Amino acid sequence: MRSFLPYAVPALLFTLALAGCGSLPSPRASYEPEEFDSTTTHTRTFAASQAQTCEAARRALLSQGYLVTAANADLVAGRKSFQPAREVHVEMELRVVCAREGGAGSTIAFASALQDRYSLKKVNNSASVGVGAIGSVSLPFSSSDDALVKVASETLTDERFYDRLFALVERFLVVPEAAQSEPVAPPSPVSPSTEAPLRPVPLSPTRG
Repeated sequence: MRSFLPYAVPALLFTLALAGCGSLPSPRASYEPEEFDSTTTHTRTFAASQAQTCEAARRALLSQGYLVTAANADLVAGRKSFQPAREVHVEMELRVVCAREGGAGSTIAFASALQDRYSLKKVNNSASVGVGAIGSVSLPFSSSDDALVKVASETLTDERFYDRLFALVERFLVVPEAAQSEPVAPPSPVSPSTEAPLRPVPLSPTRG
């Protein structure tokens, strides 16, 4: 029995060390905390009504090739696809919410852009083969299909992006007003000319 003691002690210590490592807390994923330090990146105030602001936002998205998926008096949403690389696909979803600010002639617009990134991945195919009384067996084959898999999703926080968006919305708010022409006065009725006075036309004599 004594001959087994020198081997049992190191094994016991190794087991305790593994147990101690397993009880250590797992490291937390590092991320950039939300500081809520800016209120101007995603917002802009316009001297227009809710309906006018959202209509300008809808036209702004349409002018840039976005597919508008929702549009009403207080919300506009659009989606656009990009392909920056051969096996990379990016989808941008842009939402603008219009809320009345103060009086009826002022609106604050809230904009948020979500960017989803997809990558082309190989997906192996498998087929089920019937084997008599055993049933069906799923066997992997070497053939594969290409599929887009989402690899990242991020809300854009670039101030320059939203500055350009709001500037374009402002253009669509100003252009219709500037294009309005001055009201044209209705034409005045034409007065009869006095140069040639009207003369009665004599009737032709009746033939008997």
